[in-house]
Amino acid sequence: MRTFEYAVQAWDSIAANKGRAALTMLGVIIGVCAVILLIAIGEGARKYIWKELGELGTNILIVVPGKTAKEGGMHMGTSTVRKLVFDDARILERRSRYVEHAVPVVIGTAYVKYYGKNRDTYVVGVTEPYFDIRNLGIDVGRKFTAEEIDAKRRVCVLGRTVKNSLFGDKNPLGTLLSLGDAKYRVIGVMAKKGVTLGFDIDDVVLIPTTAARDLFDTDSLFNITLKVASESDMENAKRDIIAIIKRRHAGKEDFTIMSQDEMLAVMGKILRVLTSVLAGIAAISLLVGGIGIMNVMLISVKERTREIGIRKAVGAKNSDILMQFLTESVVLSAVGGLGGIGLSMALAWLITLVWENIPITITWWSVAAAFLFSAFVGIFFGVYPAKKAAGADPIVALRYE
Repeated sequence: MRTFEYAVQAWDSIAANKGRAALTMLGVIIGVCAVILLIAIGEGARKYIWKELGELGTNILIVVPGKTAKEGGMHMGTSTVRKLVFDDARILERRSRYVEHAVPVVIGTAYVKYYGKNRDTYVVGVTEPYFDIRNLGIDVGRKFTAEEIDAKRRVCVLGRTVKNSLFGDKNPLGTLLSLGDAKYRVIGVMAKKGVTLGFDIDDVVLIPTTAARDLFDTDSLFNITLKVASESDMENAKRDIIAIIKRRHAGKEDFTIMSQDEMLAVMGKILRVLTSVLAGIAAISLLVGGIGIMNVMLISVKERTREIGIRKAVGAKNSDILMQFLTESVVLSAVGGLGGIGLSMALAWLITLVWENIPITITWWSVAAAFLFSAFVGIFFGVYPAKKAAGADPIVALRYE
């Protein structure tokens, strides 16, 4: 008997018990749908992180104080020997031919006040190149200049959230506001940037690094953010940075250099492991669906015992009976798999429609893998009932009532 004929017979048998078949396939549908959706969310999250890091600037290295050991791509444990200072950044920019800009960054929190309105927000001390390195546009006004940085001028650029909170629709340029106990003049408002990797870039106040050192009474830096001239020079730049800072730090490598590629690799690894675990958990429902198929097929074998005896009496071989029931099991799981694929695509569309910020990317390989696994489940759990049907004694089967 040809494969097509087995499939037709299997379909006729399933169609004769539509309700039971639908309930049997439900476990497979849910399992396939869960596997595809979880992989899609993981893949979407990876692409989202790549996009967000790209929007923060490219060819970037970040030097942070303290040497951290790496294990499997993760930074483990920190032991600070010596802090980074303003002159470290200046010398890196002057002496390394691979570094275009080196921005000394100071970060703290302070209350920003203006005529009875106040907001507790991040205050970030930077130099002028930081705006270009991090792709921060100016919507109104201007960014501070090198002269203002050298003179420790108390000028500031507001993020859109801070501006709206303190000034509403009013133009803030030229006004004085309080940062901590000091007065700062507003010279610009950043273009709306939004939330990146959970951090609201619009809810910050940018001031010159030199002014930030006075504001927070510190000479140490949070980090040094560097723009490398070319992506191909990243490794050369790292070697240069290590050599230059070690000479300034008594030969000790008491700092860590991080690149966006390394951060992405670490986050990607975490996401892959998490996605695999969740997909594995979701795949358990496929196995449960397979057990449901086996139970239904065993019931079907028992109900059709007389039919098996008649077919054997008229010349059907054991292999014909086995293939008939095995095909029926595979058809159940395959149709359930197709239903799961359709359901996952419908849910993915619905989720992105309702929650635009949830990243979902359905990949062809996840669809193929889920479908093939569902077909394998049908074969695996269909073998025992099929063998039981094929092994039935035709004389006993014909007498079965």
